[in-house]
Amino acid sequence: MSNNLYKGTAILTIGLFLSKILGVIYIIPFYSMVGEENIGLYQYAYIPYNLMLAVAISGAPLAFSKFVSKYNSLGDYETGRRLLKSGLMAMMVTGFLSFLFLYFFAEPLARVTIAENEKIYTVGDVTDAIQWVSFALIAVPFMSLLRGFFQGYSFMMPTASSQLIEQIVRIIFLLGGTFLVLNVFGGTPKEAIQVAVLSAFVGALGGIVVLYYYWRKKKPEYDNLLEKSTASYDVNLKDMYKEILVYAIPVVFLGVANPLFQFVDLLTFNRAMSDAGHSLKTDYLGILNLTAHKLVMIPVMLATGFSMALIPLVTKYFTTNEHKQLSRTLDQTFQILYFLTMPAVIGMTVLAPELYHLFYEQSAVGSDILAHYLPVAILFSLFPVTAAILQGINQQRWIILNLLVGLLIKLALNIPLISLWETNGAIAATIIGYSVAIFMNFAVLVVTQNYRSILLVRRIALITLINVAMFIAAVITRMVLIQIMPAESKFGAMLIILIVGAVGALVYGAIALRLGIAQKLFGERLTKYTKKFGF
Repeated sequence: MSNNLYKGTAILTIGLFLSKILGVIYIIPFYSMVGEENIGLYQYAYIPYNLMLAVAISGAPLAFSKFVSKYNSLGDYETGRRLLKSGLMAMMVTGFLSFLFLYFFAEPLARVTIAENEKIYTVGDVTDAIQWVSFALIAVPFMSLLRGFFQGYSFMMPTASSQLIEQIVRIIFLLGGTFLVLNVFGGTPKEAIQVAVLSAFVGALGGIVVLYYYWRKKKPEYDNLLEKSTASYDVNLKDMYKEILVYAIPVVFLGVANPLFQFVDLLTFNRAMSDAGHSLKTDYLGILNLTAHKLVMIPVMLATGFSMALIPLVTKYFTTNEHKQLSRTLDQTFQILYFLTMPAVIGMTVLAPELYHLFYEQSAVGSDILAHYLPVAILFSLFPVTAAILQGINQQRWIILNLLVGLLIKLALNIPLISLWETNGAIAATIIGYSVAIFMNFAVLVVTQNYRSILLVRRIALITLINVAMFIAAVITRMVLIQIMPAESKFGAMLIILIVGAVGALVYGAIALRLGIAQKLFGERLTKYTKKFGF
């Protein structure tokens, strides 16, 4: 597997991991400040915002990285630089127009997502939250295009660093603003949430500052490459944007995949629960789409890192007809993704009650929803990676079709399954919809690239057996600990998480090293260290 993929994935994954951890940790004080009854309003604003953001960005980071990588691999550095200048202007325009649309159409969007008679949040509450968050659309698209440019040069540090700083600045503003509204200005929790959602705009400004620093640092190097270009395809702007759109449209759908599935829940969940006669005293949708979803997305950060680092590499091998290297890269990608994601999902599922207690509060409903929802993280991981591969081999049109099929299945099944199984019904509909979309992505890969791998099947089976052993060890350890020290406090919950997590990691790591699967996946560098410990 290419060192570029290892290095790029590692950098992006570390940055995303830190960003995701911060994105979960800040919920703890934020949750305690605004209360369980108000926290769901935060997500009511963010789902329409995420959909509009995907349209504003139009797949810029990944599509732009593919475009730049393609022409750079052909020795043409001029084409990517010309597009950067016009692309930044285009992102500023689309971002501002998207802001205007979301701000002035906030009330109609709020009426679509919530009915006045639901009595959980009013249309006015949701309208205000959407209008405040819409300001972020002015800055985020501009920032995203710069990230895509650096990724096209296989330079992932700016993306990782800017994401981390963006998150830190956002959280400081969010928590500080919430505290001031509630404790200094005497505002209500709902007013505090209006300020909290503005943090997306402030965080984006922080990310832009970081990217500007990297641009100043790398510009001499990129200018030197520009002067040494060995080819020039003299692509005009019209043709450039035509090519970018071919890349970008599927990325738009890829970017909105998760928000679209959540939007279906937003439109149908409370109405379906009410029509079926189920209780709405608890904000089940808020738990599903925000508090539980935050934790579910932690294992998914690896897939995001892979998909962002994978597209330029797959594009390179596909463009230069290195089919064997492409197949090896895909084999290694799927194995590493499964090797790292599966134990995280299993461990978090076993520890769902303690995790929910630690991050939020002791809640049987919350921990049950989290435990049932966590396995979906595997599907959330697989879809962006398989879609990124299709994009890298110029089969991006299938991403749109496959996602739409999965989304339509989710839409068709959501109400009847919610009526039958309440929150579990919404989760089941998501599982079925995502599974169909992923299966179709794999089918395209098999048909167009003749991709088949017995080795992959064997390795997946072996990794599954190791996970079973880890699961048994984790369950037994947790059962013993609960008898000795029930997790009545957050400290007790954290202690159980740390001990069970350590036991699970030791069992998983020891078996993987003893069988040699870890060394085969992570190469000679790992072998040098494991030999010292007798593996």
